[in-house]
Amino acid sequence: MFPLRRNRRLRTTESIRSMVRETIISPNDFIVPLFVVEGKGVREEIPSMPNYYRMSLDNIEKEVRELWKLGLKSVLLFVKVPDNLKDNKGTEALNPNGLMQRAIKTVKNACPDMIVMTDVALDPYSIYGHDGIIENGQIVNDKTSLFLAEMSVSHAKAGADFVAPSDMMDGRILTIREALEENNFINTGILAYSAKYASAHYGPFRDALDSAPVDLIDVPKDKKTYQMDYHNRLEAIRETRMDIEEGADIVMVKPGIAYLDIVREIKNMSEVPVAVYQVSGEYCMIKAAAERGWIDHDAVMMEQVTAIKRAGADMIASYFAKDVVQLIS
Repeated sequence: MFPLRRNRRLRTTESIRSMVRETIISPNDFIVPLFVVEGKGVREEIPSMPNYYRMSLDNIEKEVRELWKLGLKSVLLFVKVPDNLKDNKGTEALNPNGLMQRAIKTVKNACPDMIVMTDVALDPYSIYGHDGIIENGQIVNDKTSLFLAEMSVSHAKAGADFVAPSDMMDGRILTIREALEENNFINTGILAYSAKYASAHYGPFRDALDSAPVDLIDVPKDKKTYQMDYHNRLEAIRETRMDIEEGADIVMVKPGIAYLDIVREIKNMSEVPVAVYQVSGEYCMIKAAAERGWIDHDAVMMEQVTAIKRAGADMIASYFAKDVVQLIS
């Protein structure tokens, strides 16, 4: 009791504070999202995501080598597909010489030990901007899951270490796991977007990939029939438990900072590692406020990624990964 116990003793100096610090950020905590486009010499800044870029394969090669030198060991690949290659069924996603497949090989050739994770969803390939096949105005679940399994096998053949289904179709983890096993990709992991909420924080990401749902009468106007209602907590536990039972190696909560209660719930019940995606909206809000001089960019950035890890994240997919690692180094 006070005065025998004075808690402020352990806050007296930075050396003491760092010695007793409970949550430590390191390069090993991060997954780096990368946006890939066709072309050569392309490095175009995304207007709604300052200092973040779409890159052609030659620049992706340079980027992953730089990331590795910084100690960042994992990337998550997303592709921006030309409109003329989009359809309702995502056919281009299975092209063995498609942009994603070439991107996987590019990363592995440039840096063989880099962990390559791949986005598995139809929205970059869909004329409708949805994560599933549309029939009669509905996102059909089981046909979509079968297609996602084919996509996952295609990514594994190209050399992906983990496939990351981000679609939220029911049962797709089991379908993907079975397809990988049947094709002898027994060591290809699944990072499941298990608790992915229908969030307003995704806008800049959809701008980056031109993958927002189209506004047509016979097409769902948003993703609320498959992404989770942000009012719900127990549903996240149920979804995550099912993904683990179906064979997920890592589970993910998305978005991050507004869902720290969910992160802790999942961490408390999960028997596999927990990832968190600090999404584009979270990124651009910090960037925009810092540009106006309203906040200290680095201080808020570090506070937020630390909060995500403190809440229970074993790894964080973040557009701040390079910024953080360069700062702490």
